[in-house]
Amino acid sequence: MTATRRIAAGALIAAVCAAPLAGCAAGGEEAPGPRRTKPVPAPDRAVRLIGDGSTAYTGAQPHLPRPERLGPGRRPPQFVVFSWDGAGEDGQRLFSRFRRVARDNDATMTYFLSGVYLLPKEKRHLYRPPRHAPGSSDIGFNDRRGIADTVRQLRLAWLEGNEIGTHFNGHFCGSDGGVGEWSVADWKDEIAQAKRFVRTWRTNTGLTRTAPLPFDYDKELVGARTPCLEGRENFLKAARRLGFRYDTSGIGRQVWPRKEQGLWDLPLQLVPFPGHSYEQLAMDYNFMVNQSGTTQGDPARHDMWGDQMRDGLLRGFRRAYDGNRAPLIIGNHFESWNGGTYMRAVEEVVEEVCTKPEVRCVSFRQLTDWLDAQDPETLRKLRTLRVGEAPRRGWASFLAARPAPAPKGAPGAPAAGREPAPRT
Repeated sequence: MTATRRIAAGALIAAVCAAPLAGCAAGGEEAPGPRRTKPVPAPDRAVRLIGDGSTAYTGAQPHLPRPERLGPGRRPPQFVVFSWDGAGEDGQRLFSRFRRVARDNDATMTYFLSGVYLLPKEKRHLYRPPRHAPGSSDIGFNDRRGIADTVRQLRLAWLEGNEIGTHFNGHFCGSDGGVGEWSVADWKDEIAQAKRFVRTWRTNTGLTRTAPLPFDYDKELVGARTPCLEGRENFLKAARRLGFRYDTSGIGRQVWPRKEQGLWDLPLQLVPFPGHSYEQLAMDYNFMVNQSGTTQGDPARHDMWGDQMRDGLLRGFRRAYDGNRAPLIIGNHFESWNGGTYMRAVEEVVEEVCTKPEVRCVSFRQLTDWLDAQDPETLRKLRTLRVGEAPRRGWASFLAARPAPAPKGAPGAPAAGREPAPRT
């Protein structure tokens, strides 16, 4: 049975700055500079600690919009999802940077946490990865300072309405025990361990005076992206049994999503690749692989590579915004590859698109909430539109008419051309 106790709500936020972390301001928030939205207020009710106090139930998540069913004849909003694999705060301070970018542009995002980022290296033996020796991980572990910094960003991100998903733990790819070879039982075990590291970071680090994460991860965790986009078939079976609501481990095109095995299939998408005849996966890693092939490419080309990614994402946005309004799915990493040019590109895309009329930059959870609220007949009609295809007679006429037969071929299949490197 899970142990719980109640503490005064003010202590939850006040304790954010109890640890020796830089940049704290009143109310436990970091000083962000100019911003367009109000700071997140501290909850005004009691907090129920869970287990060792690493997490807590603080009520419904703040700043979540109420999903509304699309009105008759109305064109859908343009959803854009910015997501981050393996989200953690290190010396680059990219987690805190993009929290500020999101707030300043009326956006929320999804942060896929790697569980081992909350496990100190000296406790690595607690991780028992499927088909690997205990304490193994292809992305390493963390230290107490890194865990404290990451917990702080996770706490503030959730209070601002962002989603905390999972990127699992050890990030094993390829053959010889990679996630592509895992069974359903392996996936269930990996997910259970990811949850456990979130629920026990206080015990594992000794940071008992640090404020808890303000959510019950068992209830908040509803979606994921698999490492390297591998192992999806068995992951979906495990995720369905565990009550997940979506998966974003596939590769698709800019069309309206459908469900697969009971979960919303929200794949990474192919977008235009300026200067090339083939399309590119909308993720920083894949642009980097097909540009420099290394994280430390020619500095003289850094700006060009970032501009190329920015312009490709903006072209993908524009053909959806002016076309079928299919949600645009973008994936990233908190990495300064090629001089940080991809981080600059993502920030410029957020600033360009998230404040446009009828655009909603949301988390996967918020997108899933909206999809679940729609009339299934409306979604069926939307799925008949091809990439960039707007209704010929306008949205009112299109949504009022009976759905046309589905076009030949799978509308969500990747386009012909060079196969993108499907690694995250």
